[in-house]
Amino acid sequence: MTSPGPQQAVLHRAARLEDAVNRAAARLMRRRGWQPQVIAYTGYGSAGWVRVLARVLLAPPGVGDRSALVTRGWRHFVSAKVSGVPITVEVGGERHVVETGRGGYVDVVLPARLDPGWTCARLSIADSPPVSAALRVVGPHERLGVISDIDDTVLVTALPRPLLAFWNTFVRHEESRTPVPGMPEFYRTVRAGEPDAFVVYVSTGAWNVAPALRRFLDRRGFPAGPMLLTDWGPTPEGWFRSGPDHKRATLRRLVDDLPQLTWVLVGDDGQHDPQLYGEIVWARPDDVRFVAVRELAAAEQVLTHGLPVPLPGARDAVAGTAGDRVPWVRGANGHELVGQLRRLGLLDDGTLR
Repeated sequence: MTSPGPQQAVLHRAARLEDAVNRAAARLMRRRGWQPQVIAYTGYGSAGWVRVLARVLLAPPGVGDRSALVTRGWRHFVSAKVSGVPITVEVGGERHVVETGRGGYVDVVLPARLDPGWTCARLSIADSPPVSAALRVVGPHERLGVISDIDDTVLVTALPRPLLAFWNTFVRHEESRTPVPGMPEFYRTVRAGEPDAFVVYVSTGAWNVAPALRRFLDRRGFPAGPMLLTDWGPTPEGWFRSGPDHKRATLRRLVDDLPQLTWVLVGDDGQHDPQLYGEIVWARPDDVRFVAVRELAAAEQVLTHGLPVPLPGARDAVAGTAGDRVPWVRGANGHELVGQLRRLGLLDDGTLR
């Protein structure tokens, strides 16, 4: 998701094609009575500002909150995005009007003076009931933040292997998804000393499945927090967007947005997490408490990227920083990661030192 702004004078032909198809689909759906509906995502903020995240899609008549529907994965992708829709955002006693961009997205930073903790913004569009967007406001005296990957870190996914990705994303029912063993306990241990520590989930998964992921995290006992996902469609510059670039930009923005926090970075070695986290450690070592890497088994590595070993550079990223000020812990699941924290002396009476 990107912040709305001036579009390039000439979009890539892939983006133009996607926009044309979406306009045709939207016209057809509107003739059948479909109406715009706001899908609110969890945002975050700090002193004097909040980042509000949402999307406007067309929904069929009689459908209430589309984000609350429990269904098979492919149904999350049957939608038409609506750009250029004015949305009224009420937050912190002020009212703002913003407009959806390409893909129907809203990603805006608005001025707001709010107390630390959980609150919400109220989002509304014409002829549709208002919805609440949860916001996590990080206080100036908070110190711990957690950035977590989702796929194969908290959720067994086997991405991005194409056929398995298709099956897991489009066919399987969301309630059949499996958590990585021990990971809820790992997060509870990390946050034991600061149970309200800010947690944010960063993934290359599509925004379409954000409501399902949120329900999965709640059901399996993971801490609540914003999810910063991406869009699988073409970009203004080309046919495909870069997952690593999305994660890299998101990590840097979080560290810059919330300088009062020291981060725990959690990912797996099946994709590019070690390299991306290594970049942050190298550039901003004082901003990272430690890095936790879930090691995929050989069979999981094969399912994820076709080889029985981690991607080239995954271990080098860990080895290059393990002796520095920022510790790295590794394990096949959450239980082993907690054990590594104990062995390295990072826990004191069950809480982070």
